[in-house]
Amino acid sequence: MNKTRIVILGVAVVAAIGAGFLAKNLATPEPQVASAPPGRPPVEMKDVLTLASDVPMGEPVGAALHWQEWPAEAVSPGFITRKENPDAVSELQEAVARVPLYTGEPLSRNKLVGAGESFMSAILPSGKRAVATRIAADTSAGGFILPNDHVDVIMARRADDPSSSNSFVTETVLENVRVLAIDQTLQEDEDGRRVKIGETATLELTAEEAEIITAAQEMADRLTLALRSKADANETAGKIGRHLVVGAGRGNSVRLIKSGDVTNEGTR
Repeated sequence: MNKTRIVILGVAVVAAIGAGFLAKNLATPEPQVASAPPGRPPVEMKDVLTLASDVPMGEPVGAALHWQEWPAEAVSPGFITRKENPDAVSELQEAVARVPLYTGEPLSRNKLVGAGESFMSAILPSGKRAVATRIAADTSAGGFILPNDHVDVIMARRADDPSSSNSFVTETVLENVRVLAIDQTLQEDEDGRRVKIGETATLELTAEEAEIITAAQEMADRLTLALRSKADANETAGKIGRHLVVGAGRGNSVRLIKSGDVTNEGTR
């Protein structure tokens, strides 16, 4: 073998060795050591009184109460915490829900009626009155009027003139008043569809409206509740039945209702 071939063979061997080292370095790169992220401070938690199940309006909350961890920064001043109220679960066993309460909801005292307190007076806004009026299925939208609905009250009575072609006179005496309860039912059933056909509706009224419906019940052959749209709930109601209790010179006369007849009697 001549020198030229020996040189060429040596160069080939060196090149092969270099290619092998290069391939090895490319296939198995050196491992990179990842730097640990900066440590985060632990989130401060507080035990908050929440509800383990839904509680309908007017029902005791006792069985639904339990403590649940809550991020301290998300705790509202109105929440009931174990740190400030360690005995809250036992203290509130007999409390009643003022409004519907839902699973997982943090509890606050302004949503509760304390044990021994009147529920109806607790849910009445300041200045309002709760007045009951008798109803029937055919005078209450077929039984589909529920608590928190808004209704008009329509009075039907016999005409003053028996010879009149219209033997009955109807008029709306109250507009857009809120229904507080139907009999003792304060809300819909759980599925939101079944309704109870009650015999008495309790309405939320002002003092003047309470006088109007009292007079209307004495004068009327029947009172009918007409269901209003939810879109009308915030409309201001007109005092369209005031003539039943406010006669000319009310300060010097008394409006007397007897057997459906209305007269103004002077006072001394």
